[in-house]
Amino acid sequence: MTSPANRILIIGGGFSGMAAAIQLRKLGVDVDVVEIDPGWRSYGAGISLGGATLRAFNTLGILDRFLEQGAAADGVDLMLPHGQYLATVPTPRLAGADVPGGGAIMRPVLAKILADATIASGARVRLGCTFTSLRQHADSVEVEFTDGTAGQYDLVIGADGLYSQVREALLPAAPAPRYSGQCVWRAVLPRPPEIERATMWVGAKIKAGLNPVSRNQMYLFVTEDRADNVRLDPAQFPAMLADLLAPFAAPLLQQCRAQLLEPGADVQIVYRPLEALLVPQPWHRGRVVLIGDTVHATTPHMASGACIGIEDAIVLADELDGAATIEAALTGFEARRWERCRMVVENSGRLGEIEITGGDKAEHARIMHDTHVALAAPI
Repeated sequence: MTSPANRILIIGGGFSGMAAAIQLRKLGVDVDVVEIDPGWRSYGAGISLGGATLRAFNTLGILDRFLEQGAAADGVDLMLPHGQYLATVPTPRLAGADVPGGGAIMRPVLAKILADATIASGARVRLGCTFTSLRQHADSVEVEFTDGTAGQYDLVIGADGLYSQVREALLPAAPAPRYSGQCVWRAVLPRPPEIERATMWVGAKIKAGLNPVSRNQMYLFVTEDRADNVRLDPAQFPAMLADLLAPFAAPLLQQCRAQLLEPGADVQIVYRPLEALLVPQPWHRGRVVLIGDTVHATTPHMASGACIGIEDAIVLADELDGAATIEAALTGFEARRWERCRMVVENSGRLGEIEITGGDKAEHARIMHDTHVALAAPI
């Protein structure tokens, strides 16, 4: 394996950045990772994953650990608010005939799996550190860091998320993240035996769901329309989430509601306004390239945000492997990624619009079906 870039810096130690480090080390490339959070923490509750994500895990070499520590199952059950069964949406087995078509895991658990694999790959990781300047030369990028050190790299990868400082430095005219008009609530709860796979109860304006994240835990998710992106008081989270569940008569959701309202209950609740971003290409300038949420952050309607970010890392490493020049590799990477990432961001956004406006449910179903089919295709 050969690469025109022998020394690479990755700015951002999230899912995309860690995946890039893992894949690039397979090429024998010298990799530095800087992550501004000194604790290398991942915030949030559960994360739902489709078959394409599990296929990417297999490529990275972390699928077995996900299956040990997360939860995997076939299909998604759809229900009416009072509990009547509607249908089961199939989830193709993309990671192998013996691997279920979807699943979920706690975000911090997945982050730890990826972090362990990043360290094991031989990548050098510096925490509590980021860049202060990037100066491009014809054959390198000179980088200065917040810890007072400096380095020279053949390629710099910006993977520092939705509010990326690398993007701001590289593409100052890029669009800003846009609030979608929806938010999502998530709570981690004990998993009853009857929750074997992802299950969603579809109301007129609110959608609620449960998804196993381990053998004994599940996470509750509820989408809510909110015209304005305002800060909410965390002390009110249990009561607010319980109010959203009140119209759902399904026994399982009412059990969840009761758990939220138990005196002294210590339930982890995460509230997240949904924002999206799609930066027009090119995603690189010279020897600096952007991947993941830095250029294509999506709302979670297709459960594919982590997927397309991790796929970016896999494709970028694939394009660097054997490329004649860095420019050729980055151009090839962008050509392979644009349509797939655009589709996920725009289709997820359209699903949110349909839900907010009470739009055509047939269009909603068609978009979900067509996107799932497209995601099943090789990357």
